[in-house]
Amino acid sequence: MKIGLLSDTHGWLDPKIAEFFKECDEVWHCGDIGDVAVTDALSKRFQLRAVYGNIDGDLLRRIFPRTEVFQCEGVKVMMTHIGGYPGHYDRKAVEVLRRERPKLFVCGHSHIAKVKYDQVLDCLHINPGAAGKFGFHTVRTAVRFEINGDRIENLELIELEK
Repeated sequence: MKIGLLSDTHGWLDPKIAEFFKECDEVWHCGDIGDVAVTDALSKRFQLRAVYGNIDGDLLRRIFPRTEVFQCEGVKVMMTHIGGYPGHYDRKAVEVLRRERPKLFVCGHSHIAKVKYDQVLDCLHINPGAAGKFGFHTVRTAVRFEINGDRIENLELIELEK
């Protein structure tokens, strides 16, 4: 299964990122969606999973959960917006990580793309960075990868000018 992963669109979806995802089976949005028009546009083209972020208002919070734990092929996945990263997890996220023991943890919020393996929790962490125009980041980023059975592979990052 091919997955497109993005975060922090803040109400704006770049057509170049949608094109980057064109071969994806699913798109996952890690919060700070900013406007329901973003998720509406994504869900017209892709199977969509999303969580709300700290800037998202009541409507997005009613549509999407704060945290989602799900199975994708043979991989247990945890997705939230504010999660931190291995060795520096958010307090709420680490509670769920320790309880659920996912193989893949995806989150956003930092506006910094990061991929890091957590040896303690035996979990791959991916933060796709920020795909939107708003924030301190200097490049806009998104990630795509494949889940084949219980393997996470072929990870690619797109970088676009802000």
